[in-house]
Amino acid sequence: MAVTAIQTETFLPFMRDVTRCEQSLQELNLMWRIIEASAKMNCPTEAKTILPTMAATRTGFSRLERELVTSLVTEKVSNVLTELRTKAQYVIDIVVRNLYERTADVGFLATDRELCSFVAGINDHPDAQDKARLRLREYRNKYTVYDEILLIDVHGDVLVQIDPSTPLEHSADPLIAATLASDNYVETFRATDLRPGKERALIYSRRMHHPDTGAVIGILCLCFHFEQEMAGIFASHGDVRERSNMLLLDADNSVIASSDEMWISVGAQVPVNNSAQSELLMFCGRQYLVSTIASEGYQGYPGPAGWQGQVMTPVDVAFSGNASNVLGDLDPEVAQGLLAHAESFCPPLYDIMMAAKTIQRIVWNGQVMTAGQQGEMLKLKTVLDQISETGNRSNELFAQSIHDLYQTVLASSMRDAEFTSNLLVDLLDRNLYERSDDCRWWALTPELRSALAQPDQDAALIEKITGILSYINGLYTVYTRIYVYDRSGRILASTGDVAQREVLGSRIDDETLSRVLALRNGQDYYVSPFSPTPLYDNSETYVYHAAIRALNDETQIVGGIGIVFDSTPEFLNMLRSGLGSKKQMAAFFVDRSGRILSGTDPRFPIGSQLSISSSLLSVGNGVSASEIAVHDGQYAIAACTASSGYREFKTSDGYQEEVIAVVFESFGAVAQAHAKNSGSEFVLESDSGNIGGREYATFFADGGLFAIRAEHVLEAVPYSSVLPTAMGGRPEQIGVLSLNPEQSKSFIWVFDLGQLMRGTRSQPDGSSQVMILQKGEHTIGLLVDELHAVPQFHDSQITHTPFASSGESMLITQVIKANKGQLLIQSIDIERLFMLLANPDQALPMPMAMHPDASDDSEPFLAAA
Repeated sequence: MAVTAIQTETFLPFMRDVTRCEQSLQELNLMWRIIEASAKMNCPTEAKTILPTMAATRTGFSRLERELVTSLVTEKVSNVLTELRTKAQYVIDIVVRNLYERTADVGFLATDRELCSFVAGINDHPDAQDKARLRLREYRNKYTVYDEILLIDVHGDVLVQIDPSTPLEHSADPLIAATLASDNYVETFRATDLRPGKERALIYSRRMHHPDTGAVIGILCLCFHFEQEMAGIFASHGDVRERSNMLLLDADNSVIASSDEMWISVGAQVPVNNSAQSELLMFCGRQYLVSTIASEGYQGYPGPAGWQGQVMTPVDVAFSGNASNVLGDLDPEVAQGLLAHAESFCPPLYDIMMAAKTIQRIVWNGQVMTAGQQGEMLKLKTVLDQISETGNRSNELFAQSIHDLYQTVLASSMRDAEFTSNLLVDLLDRNLYERSDDCRWWALTPELRSALAQPDQDAALIEKITGILSYINGLYTVYTRIYVYDRSGRILASTGDVAQREVLGSRIDDETLSRVLALRNGQDYYVSPFSPTPLYDNSETYVYHAAIRALNDETQIVGGIGIVFDSTPEFLNMLRSGLGSKKQMAAFFVDRSGRILSGTDPRFPIGSQLSISSSLLSVGNGVSASEIAVHDGQYAIAACTASSGYREFKTSDGYQEEVIAVVFESFGAVAQAHAKNSGSEFVLESDSGNIGGREYATFFADGGLFAIRAEHVLEAVPYSSVLPTAMGGRPEQIGVLSLNPEQSKSFIWVFDLGQLMRGTRSQPDGSSQVMILQKGEHTIGLLVDELHAVPQFHDSQITHTPFASSGESMLITQVIKANKGQLLIQSIDIERLFMLLANPDQALPMPMAMHPDASDDSEPFLAAA
C-alpha cells in the first residue's frame, strides 16, 4: 500500500492536518536557512564549531519535509484502506459461509423420504399435496432464510410450493434440466420464471430419487431470501457514519447488492481494486478509495462464481470526521508507555519522534558549546537564541504532529478491533442459529416419531434409529454426537463412539428432561448451559434439544433429540477466520462473567477467567466498545461486542445466552516502573534574575530530572552511535564511542547512569542519548534517557544536600530549586562521578580518550585513579 510522491500530491488536498504540517515544515526549513546564513555572515569564526551541525539540521529538515509528509499521507491512506479491506472481506466471508449452509440443506432435504414419496406418486391420498406443503412450511418455519420452496417433476410441472403470492403450474427454466442431469446441487442466480416478480433469485436445486427404485423423479428448489439477508448484513456491518458504501459484486464487477442503493444502485458497474493499490478510482464523476476482496471459499465450497465483496469511500470524506479524544481519556503513563513501541505499530509516528529528538539535541549541543563564553562569543548567543526559538517552534510542531498521528492511529486501530469483534459475535450467532434449526427439524423425522411412540423399542428398531442418526451425522460434521431419548430421559440410540456402552441406556439430567418435556410446540427448543458433559468427553459445550412428538398427536411428547455441538474446534475456527491475517490480535468468546468459551491464545484455556474490565463485560447487546488496556503484560487495545442474535435466534424465540466476542491487539510489553518522562511536566520558567548565573546541562535519567555543570559537557550524541563491546570490566560499561567517527581513532567508554543509581541495566531506545563529559584529560560517555535544556541558575538557587558528605559514592551533592522552588533538580557532582568510575578498588581503571600520539591500532589509554 505504499504511496508514491505523485500520489502524495493527489491525497494532500484532502488531508488538512497534513497540509498544515507541511506548511509549518516549509516555514521552519526557511528559518533554519536564514539562521545558518546569518551565522556565516555575522560570526563565522565563533560559529565554526556549530556550522556543520546547523548545515546538517538544514539538510535534515529538507529531507524531513519530503519524507515526513509522505509518511503521514501513507499512514492515513493505509488506515483507510485497511478498514475498507476488513469490511470487504467480511461481506464476502459472511455471504459465502451462509450459502455453504444452503448447499448442505438442499442436499439433505432432497433425500427426505416423505417428500420423495410424494414426488414419486407413491402416496396418492387426496390430501398428499397438503401434507407435502405442510412439511415444507414446517421446514421453512425452522430455516427462515428461505422465501420459497418448490417441488417440481421431471417435466417442469410444479407439484407444490409454499408461497401463495406467486402461484406456479409449470416452469421452463433451464435449471430444471441442469439439475436433473447433475448428481450435485445446482446454484442459480438470475431472473427466473420460478420467482416471478423478482429481477433475479438465488436458488439451490437438487434432484430427487424414488425411495424404492432410485430413479430420478424430480427436483427440489430452495429459494434463498437474498435481499433480506444482504439487508441484515449491511445493517450489522455497514458504516454508521455513512461515509462508505458496502457492495456485493458479481464476476462482471456489477453491483448485486448495495448498502445504499440511492448512492450506488444495483446493476451499476463499478471500478474494482483487487490488488490493494493505494490509488483513486473514478466512479460517476467522483474519486474513490476502493477495496475489493474475492471469495476464498469455505470448507470446500467456493461460493458463487466471481462474487466479490467491495467497500468504496469518496476521497473527499475519507480522512475527515474521525475526531476522537482517545488520548484525553487515556492514563498518561499508559500513553507514554505505548509511545515507546511506536516504531513497531506506527513507523511514521516514530520518525516524527526521532526528528524531534534530533532537533532538541542540536539546540542542546549548541547551548552547551557556548556555555560560559564571553566577549566575541556573545555574538553567537544571538544565533543560538534564534536556534533555540526555532527549535522550540519545531518541538511544538513535532509535539502536535505526534499527538495528532498518535490519536489517528489509536482511533483507527480501536475501530478496526471493534469491527472485528462485531464480526466474530455475528459469526457465532449465525452458526448457532443453524444448530437451533437442525435439532427442531430432525425432531420431525417421521421414523423417529413413530419409533419413540412405540411402547417398546426392540433391537431392530434401535438399529434403524441409529442408522438414521448416523446418516444425518455423516452429513453434518459439526456435531460429535446425535442421540435420541425416550420420555423418561433414557438414551436409546446415539452416534459417536458407541463402544462406550455407558452412553446407551444412560439418562439425561433432570433439568434438561423437564425443560424438553415443557416445550410447547415444534418451534421451541432447549439449549443446555455451556458446561462439561460426558457426551462430549467431559469437555464444555452446548447441547441442543428438541421434543419428539407422536406422529398422530402433536400434543404428546414421546421423547427428545439431543445434538452435541463440536464447540472446541468450531469456535476456534470462527475466531481464527475472523482474525484472518491479523497476527497481532488474539480473540475470545466469553460469557458475561468473563469465563472463556473459546480463545486463540492457548495460555487462556476454556473455562478459565479472562482478565477484562467490567465496563466491557457490561456492554449492551449488539453494542461494540473498546479501550486501551494492559493485557498479559502488554499494552493492548481491548474491544468487544455483545451478541444480539440473528434473525429470530436469541431475539424472539425465547432463547437467551449472552456471549461476548473480545479482541486484544497488542502493541508491546509494558514499560518498567522507571519509565521515561515526556518532559512536559518539567518546563523551566524564565527568570531574569538568573542572568549571569552558572549554566547547567539538564537531562532525564531513571524517571528524574538531573543536572551537570555545562562546562564539563562537550556534546550529546544518539545512543545508536555506541558500539557494544565485551571488554568492559564493570557492569556499568555498556560500550565504546568514537570521538572521531570519520577516522575511528579515538574511543571512550560509555557508562549507564541508570545502572549506577539503581543497580540494574537500563533499556535504551531511540530517544536515549549519550552525554560526552570531560574533566581534565579524562573523557567518558554517560547514557541518559533524554536531554532537557541548558538553563542558568544563580547560586541562591543551589542548596547542598544533607547527605553530601556521606561518602564518595554519593553522586548527588546539590539540589537546584527551579521555577521559584516548585521544581527540584538533582545536581551530579562531576568530581565524585569520575572518582567513582576510576576507582581501582571498585572496578578496572577508567579508559579516557585515546592519546593523540597513539597509533591507529592502539588500545584505549587507561588513566590512573
